Amino acid sequence: MARRIRGSWLALLLGLMTFLGSPAAAFAESGDAADSIADHLAVGEFAPARRIAETIEDPTERDAQLAVVAQSQGMAGGHALSLATIGLLSDDRARAAALASFAEQPGAPRAALGGVQADFDGLMDLITSTVAPTTWDLVGGNGSIAPFESGVRADAAGVLRRVARKPGMRLTALVKAEQARQIGEEEFHSADARRPSPLRKISLPRLERAVQLRLAAGQVLTEEMQFLAGLEKIRYVLVYPQSGDLVLAGPAGDWKPGPEGRTVSCSSGRPVVRLDDFIATLRQLRANSGATFGCSITPTTEGLARTRAFVESHRGTPLKPADRDRWISRLRSQLGRQTIDVFGIDPGTRVAQVLVEADYRMKLVGMGLEEGTVGVESYLDSIHLAKDQAPPPMDVLRWWFTMNYKSLFTTEDRDGFELRGQGVQVQCENELLDDKGTRIHTGQASDLNQAFAQSFTEYFTVLARKYPVYADLQNVFDLALVVALICSEGLADRVHWHALCFGDERVYRVPLAPPAKEVETVINHRVVNDRHVIVGVSGGVRVDPWSIVARSAIAADTYGKLKAERVAGLAKKDLEADSWWWD
Repeated sequence: MARRIRGSWLALLLGLMTFLGSPAAAFAESGDAADSIADHLAVGEFAPARRIAETIEDPTERDAQLAVVAQSQGMAGGHALSLATIGLLSDDRARAAALASFAEQPGAPRAALGGVQADFDGLMDLITSTVAPTTWDLVGGNGSIAPFESGVRADAAGVLRRVARKPGMRLTALVKAEQARQIGEEEFHSADARRPSPLRKISLPRLERAVQLRLAAGQVLTEEMQFLAGLEKIRYVLVYPQSGDLVLAGPAGDWKPGPEGRTVSCSSGRPVVRLDDFIATLRQLRANSGATFGCSITPTTEGLARTRAFVESHRGTPLKPADRDRWISRLRSQLGRQTIDVFGIDPGTRVAQVLVEADYRMKLVGMGLEEGTVGVESYLDSIHLAKDQAPPPMDVLRWWFTMNYKSLFTTEDRDGFELRGQGVQVQCENELLDDKGTRIHTGQASDLNQAFAQSFTEYFTVLARKYPVYADLQNVFDLALVVALICSEGLADRVHWHALCFGDERVYRVPLAPPAKEVETVINHRVVNDRHVIVGVSGGVRVDPWSIVARSAIAADTYGKLKAERVAGLAKKDLEADSWWWD
């Protein structure tokens, strides 16, 4: 009883001091803050206890006392208040521990798990068997369904298929809607985040905190979080040790469903940068410093041997135009499907799917099976033979995407970094093919092969506007470069950020889909002066950001523009405690 009376008198005294204009901090400094907080909590006076805890100058002690307050709030059933208090903890390790304790409290909401670790196969089967079952592409209809927003998907056998997106359905949207229904909450949209901005700043530690609190409350992430407040492209990485902010900055604005179902910027049409892609890349590169990741699409040795024998057996045989399609079909059946291999990253992630789709569709453009743009002629269309000139032997060309940045620039204090360059290029090689179908690397490329690779690289920006998958690839390359920069420069350590949520798949699960393992062969044929030209292609994507972030490769910004951008980024007027982006 004496303790309860003492707590009431303390509350009265604090109220009197506040009324007279003396801050509560004066009491916290002159008395024992921990005892005072305990007294208030003993009688259920959470607000005064939190106010005292907030005035403690030592950050470690302040976090410890705020965690005590949060625990008491949660045990009393004030789960929303408890989460709000946990959100005030400055150290992300203390916050993670407090959230783990919060999850064990009686009646606490069931924590959500970041992305959607859904049974995509089961849900897709359910939808296609119950919703207009005769209209889906699997049974010859026009409708399509895929786990991720893209122009391809893997079928039940793991074969990569092109899909017509307009009449289709977005499975991620269906899963998200179902989650929202289960928790009784509609998706939140921020009007401010949808406002165009030439340079939006996103604090990764602040965003992680907001995500942690939302997941702990059993809520799905907002679109604002999933799409990084509409960020279209990363231009800067800015470091603010005093405030604990590690910032990505670039143009941003409103977003909408775009071609092939991708979520794109309303103004530029570029796919927006995705939180899940950042997290997947962060986990891969942070755990494997110096390692690369990517994909390859290659014909099998057995298929190449069969194809070579088939071509040799028909050499010199006239081919009538009416027979061309049937002949090509037989040729492709000899080669069979090509193998898809994803290395260095989980093949079920959206990042992996972007790599595979971009590579596959680049090869379609090169073979004349998908339309290019002005300045980008297919390899087959570039072949011209003189009247008596023999056609080249059956080639297996190798085309692959690699990173292509002019440089990284940094301030004198290495607290600001700028990405320059389009980020992506196509490289090439001519491979020899022996009688057994074995591909032999030559390290060399013909003039025609080089011409295609160079034109694709030169007009990449134009191609990316026509086919958003290439802009998606740019975003993946940018994210890989940013994560490698964070790791190599120790930027997370400088702001005391440990990525305990984003870095742990047990806390935040990135959505995974069934990976594609095979794809119909990419080979084409053209008749030039009554001569047959047959071309197959292999290749892939190789993501290796480490050489770009090598300390000797980062140039100094001598003009001061980058420093000015960093200073401007400090302006965070009227930023709420739970906010994580600003303009």
